Amino acid sequence: MAEGDLFLRACRREPVSRTPVWMMRQAGRYLPEYRAVREKAGDFVTLCKTPELAAEVTIQPVDRLGVDAAILFSDILVPAEPMGIGMTFNPGPRLTPPVRGSADVDRLRVYDPEAELPYVFTTIRVVRQALGGRVPLIGFAAAPFTLAAYLVEGGGSQGFEHWRALLHGEPATAHRLLDKVATVSESYLEAQVRAGAQAIQIFDSWAGLASRADWRGFSLPYVQRVVARLKPTGVPLIYFGLNAAHLYEDIRETGVDVVGVDWRTELHEASRRLGPGFAVQGNLDPTVLLTTPERVAAKARAVLASGASAPGHVFNLGHGILPQTPVENAQALIDTVRAASVPA
Repeated sequence: MAEGDLFLRACRREPVSRTPVWMMRQAGRYLPEYRAVREKAGDFVTLCKTPELAAEVTIQPVDRLGVDAAILFSDILVPAEPMGIGMTFNPGPRLTPPVRGSADVDRLRVYDPEAELPYVFTTIRVVRQALGGRVPLIGFAAAPFTLAAYLVEGGGSQGFEHWRALLHGEPATAHRLLDKVATVSESYLEAQVRAGAQAIQIFDSWAGLASRADWRGFSLPYVQRVVARLKPTGVPLIYFGLNAAHLYEDIRETGVDVVGVDWRTELHEASRRLGPGFAVQGNLDPTVLLTTPERVAAKARAVLASGASAPGHVFNLGHGILPQTPVENAQALIDTVRAASVPA
């Protein structure tokens, strides 16, 4: 079995020689190589829009740490800009003007991603050529619910009160917004696969904002649309909902292959609730990487043990790696997982 096949085989619940590992936000500020490239680019948006530099930072964790998959360096908010939304990062995202009512939804453009976001697909092609098959490349986008939350709020938020108020006060407007966002998202992800992405992760970062009923009403149908569009491509599909333990029985209806689990739920419990049709991904608490290499190794082995009963396990963090993470701790994590054998 080729090492480069491990991640894709685990996603498909096929036998593997060991558990594959990658980390969300693995191309980022904890790596000095990334900081050097970021300084060269000048700002985050320019880095995303410069394919040669974005490809370089995509590949850095593969070369430095030995992860088993690369993930495209980009941002879940990239599709918002061609819809007619201004996007800046200083340091967090700022989206203007926010979408607060029906007229704002009317103004949003539905567009051809390959025409409006060519730098994303150029980056994918450059990465695939540079990797030469060593590891697969993961593409990604926000789930429509999460991207819509940012569009309404105008940026990040603790509680996304404007978005939640729109869901309850103007549900028809919320659904029209979600319909437009889903149309963009499904085309965007399909184009990533055409360009060379070998798996797709759907980030529903704010799924935890919704009750079970609201998630079923405002997120699930649009994730299902995206998944239905991508299924014919044959690439593994991953859904990651943050703080979404109350939704596992419902996530089974998305049609994805892999469910990302944050650190709040043990992998064996998540797998039991999801059932045999799903691999799981996760789920070391990212703050463990702020401790010591020895502690990281011990906690990683506990996660491996918890995931051993799942029909497929991709080791990851329970959320993105923190910028202040010591590189030696990230390396200890990757080395520990790579050295461990899958129990018979």
